[in-house]
Amino acid sequence: MIRVLTLSLLAAVATMALPATVPAQSPKPMPWVIAPNIGYGYDAHFKTWQYQMGTNNAGELFKGAKKVPKNTLFFLGANGQLYMRTGPFLDGDGSFKFGPS
Repeated sequence: MIRVLTLSLLAAVATMALPATVPAQSPKPMPWVIAPNIGYGYDAHFKTWQYQMGTNNAGELFKGAKKVPKNTLFFLGANGQLYMRTGPFLDGDGSFKFGPS
């Protein structure tokens, strides 16, 4: 009887340990939450900032501004420089084209 209980206990422990040994998957990337009246900056010291915007100088803000094309990827290079690439960055199955292989 004790042998049956011991085997049952070992089986239960092994069953509970299985989910803990499964490698964790990377979480699915979340879209940026870009809100109206908020400006996002990237300064000369490689820091990103968020600013509350007003409407008193909105005309000046739009001078020289360009719309960001669809299918644009922003990323930091190894040198800390911010880059952008337009064009597809997802494979047909929705996975990131430039991710780890």
